[in-house]
Amino acid sequence: MSDLSELYQDMILDHNRSPRNFRAMPDATALAHGHNPLCGDNVTIYVKLEGERIVDVSFEGSGCAISKASASMMTAELKGKTREEAETLFERVHDMLTREAGTFVDIEGLGKLAVLSGVSEFPARVKCASLPWHTVHTALEGGETVSTE
Repeated sequence: MSDLSELYQDMILDHNRSPRNFRAMPDATALAHGHNPLCGDNVTIYVKLEGERIVDVSFEGSGCAISKASASMMTAELKGKTREEAETLFERVHDMLTREAGTFVDIEGLGKLAVLSGVSEFPARVKCASLPWHTVHTALEGGETVSTE
């Protein structure tokens, strides 16, 4: 597990320093704003859909390294996925993040997102990592805002 912990730290730092898809998207077909009042994280997720497929997804916002890295990894992973695939991924990541520390989580098939499993060891940071995921879920459902409160 120490290899995963080291990879977790490296990936968080990399995506925080050089976030992927960090930009506004004027032609988004869906967007939502997310806020974590406990730590002040704010994120706006932009989604461009063609039919049921996510052809582009990006984000803007401010917050801690975990929140920004989670949003960056999420946007990279969701491009090209269908709404249904995105929903399934949301549920798997949410389950992984909110599991009880020390319990088994199936990370098979999550690819680079598996490094976020380390967040569950720090309960105060779970909302930071899950905020972008709840926000994209809200955007895809037609909502406009979400709060982790």
